[in-house]
Amino acid sequence: MKRQSPELAVRGSPATALAGWLPLALALAVVVVWGATPVLTKLAAAEIEPLMVAVLRTVLGGVAAAPLALALRLPLPPRSLALPFAISSFCAFVGFPVLFTIGQRMTSAMHGGLILAALPILTGLYAAAIERRRPKARWWTGCVVAMAGEVVLIAGRAPAGQAAASLGGDLLVVLSTLLAAMGYVAGARMGQAGYASIATTLWGVAAGSVLIAPIFPFAAGGWSLPEASPVAWGAIATLAWATSIIGYIGWYWALARGGIARIGTIQFLQPLSGLVLAYFLLAERPSLTLIAATALILTGVVVARSQPRTAR
Repeated sequence: MKRQSPELAVRGSPATALAGWLPLALALAVVVVWGATPVLTKLAAAEIEPLMVAVLRTVLGGVAAAPLALALRLPLPPRSLALPFAISSFCAFVGFPVLFTIGQRMTSAMHGGLILAALPILTGLYAAAIERRRPKARWWTGCVVAMAGEVVLIAGRAPAGQAAASLGGDLLVVLSTLLAAMGYVAGARMGQAGYASIATTLWGVAAGSVLIAPIFPFAAGGWSLPEASPVAWGAIATLAWATSIIGYIGWYWALARGGIARIGTIQFLQPLSGLVLAYFLLAERPSLTLIAATALILTGVVVARSQPRTAR
């Protein structure tokens, strides 16, 4: 009888299999949390100016992140990681929320959603360029299928009387998406270099809050906080602490451990999870379009994440 090699035994152990699934499971959880962002933003922006919502989201996150980082005695990024840290902090917590908020006000929801749907592809392309590798045909195929599902999903839900799209707004949303992808890759690279994802996130939010704070008086018309209901403030607090801090910690860890290109495709599920949450929170009902989009998106994610079997 042919004995199994120690290498295959270790590779097939339950602990190894669990470790391989942990990044995927965490990425799925983060995407579900991030899927609530449109609902939370809608609740907050109904009472507070959208730009102010973006500023408060980062500033409140920094107010919590800095003391937590100090309490946990998390070291600041070393000089060797200064550049990826700056890119991660600015792109994720300053550039993206500000540019996306302004751009979305100038364009239609359909255009903004379709542009954001390309984020996993952009993340994979950035990672491939930095790592000097070419994505496999299977990854491209899965991305195309998932992207088709995004088109069906968003186009099928376009509301009547939708705001007109403008070229300027589309360009700002495109730029915000490019910045977000750069931030994802930079944060994941720090994790791959051995710097803890929790430190990347907490110090990143803290630095981002310092950079974005000067916008506050312009967005608020002074230094006083806007008047809003507990629902609106609760939505902003959730955006600041759950989606920004907890979400980014988990996302950076999953990207660093599971591979940027492969885990990044999970984000195609974000609009889908947002619709599921909208079903329960906003009483929206599914349609045949939603079912078709779900099939395409899930198929695309499975294809993009799968790897061809090797002969044994």
